[in-house]
Amino acid sequence: MSTPVLTAVAWPYANGPRHIGHVSGFGVPSDVFSRYQRMAGNRVLMVSGTDEHGTPILVQADKEGLTPQQTADKYTRQIGEDLRGLGLSYDLFTRTTTGNHAAVVQEIFLALHRNGYVVPRTTTGAVSPSTGRTLPDRYIEGTCPICGYDGARGDQCDNCGNQLDAAELIKPRSRINGETPKFVETEHLFIDLPAFTESLGKWLSTKTDWRPNVLNFTRNLVEDMRPRPITRDLDWGVKVPLDRWRDQPLKRFYVWFDAVIGYFSASVEWARRSGNPDAWQEWWTNPDARSYYFMGKDNITFHAQLWPTFLLGHNGEGDHGGEVGPYGRLSLPGEIVSSEFLTMSGSKFSTSRGTVIYVNDFLREFGPDTLRYFISVAGPETQDTDFTWDEFVRRTNFELANEWGNLVNRSISMAHKNNGGVPTPNTPQQADEDLKALSRAAFDTVGGHLGRSRFKQAAGEAMRVVSAANRYLSDQEPWKLKDDPERRDTVLHTALQVVSDANTMLTPFLPHAAQKVHEALGGTGVWAAQPELKDVEDLDIAGRTNPILTGDYASEQARWESVPIEAGRPLAKPTPLFAKLDAKLGETGPEWAPIES
Repeated sequence: MSTPVLTAVAWPYANGPRHIGHVSGFGVPSDVFSRYQRMAGNRVLMVSGTDEHGTPILVQADKEGLTPQQTADKYTRQIGEDLRGLGLSYDLFTRTTTGNHAAVVQEIFLALHRNGYVVPRTTTGAVSPSTGRTLPDRYIEGTCPICGYDGARGDQCDNCGNQLDAAELIKPRSRINGETPKFVETEHLFIDLPAFTESLGKWLSTKTDWRPNVLNFTRNLVEDMRPRPITRDLDWGVKVPLDRWRDQPLKRFYVWFDAVIGYFSASVEWARRSGNPDAWQEWWTNPDARSYYFMGKDNITFHAQLWPTFLLGHNGEGDHGGEVGPYGRLSLPGEIVSSEFLTMSGSKFSTSRGTVIYVNDFLREFGPDTLRYFISVAGPETQDTDFTWDEFVRRTNFELANEWGNLVNRSISMAHKNNGGVPTPNTPQQADEDLKALSRAAFDTVGGHLGRSRFKQAAGEAMRVVSAANRYLSDQEPWKLKDDPERRDTVLHTALQVVSDANTMLTPFLPHAAQKVHEALGGTGVWAAQPELKDVEDLDIAGRTNPILTGDYASEQARWESVPIEAGRPLAKPTPLFAKLDAKLGETGPEWAPIES
């Protein structure tokens, strides 16, 4: 039975190009998952976009002498190109500067406000002495007053997990220019998190199957719930739709508040563009729908604590109740799929420190599937993982080129040479039946792992079938069976069947290569659909054009099942699937890459 599956993917800041550390957390895992779910027959809605408000955009705009909107326009398109190149199959990848997003954010806020979950407070805000501009909490760092960690941010300490106020930091400093911020009194609106302690805790108690790092971190947060500001003194962001607030030039919603609402606003925009404005309800108000949120571990707070409180408040289900908001009862997150960090030489990828490998550079040199595969099998799924060129070269050469590419090439080449197409099998032997049984059984095993976001295990099981098929060919030696063409044809048919099966199982990881294998096996049409980056008119702002990622994924043929390969189907001589990389690359990396210390 088909199930609605929402894949909600973290929103990258539009203040620069993305590096491979970014896409290892939010990008590749979410697409591998979504492609599998579509192949399994489920109705997937994969949404996200660029996060374009707040100080990060203002800082970058100042550096480049651009307006915030020009900066967002520049990098939104660049990020869209990178994600398209990686083959990330978004139903809609949009942006937070659309008229649709602003309207949805304001409606969610008003529902929270009507239900009494928003409170005004006079607080202390940080201001840059040199510019007079407000510094968001996460742009201030210092020593944590609780655990003593020197590197805590003004909103939380990543070392001990406690929520902080920037004014509490010991020796606070601006992450932008190092100066000591000035703290001034200002009035802001706060989300009353303590009013969700019981309801959020009750909801979390049902999430026994979450990844342990997510569940433990979030449970600790619930033990110390404090009101949290949702507005900031900025002139760049969504306006506050309240009297006395809407006309103030320096009052906007805090960027984290409007960004997490983006999962819902993007779903609404997708529905409006689909021709059925209510289509989003299948994923948001349907109790049978399932939702999965993909991100790096630094975003757990926003998705496992704050976004659920907004939804509870909108639904009138906080600790002191309320009315259901204008969108009906919205579903809370089903699962938070948080990855750890991809590091280099033990340090996080950092543009400012020069420890960075940009996605577009990587794609230009190595193509998308080698990166997708590396992230899937050697990425930071459950723990911080160091990227090394040596490991990348080893995985590409020995697993993709030698194992998978070699199996595809020699199986099809021999069948093409001897038969011109897929040979007709004859009486099978036990070895043939055993290999085909192993391959068929792997669909349940690999699919089970993918359905639980266990990508390393899933890829490992699929490659186990590939290795078994290579051993089978080595044992059966069809190239020596010239005097026994019936046995040779049976062996080659068996090998091609398993190549077809393995290609299906590897499609979520290697969609570009999977299309090539489909065609090499005599297939036609779209096997694994790819996204398209196109310009569309803003639905609510006249004269405004936005780049979006979208695609027609219903047209693809890939289905999660073993399909008998058709005897007699013509085969062409194949070309190499993956080029082997120079071993020296593992020692130095390409010239454009940072040198590992």
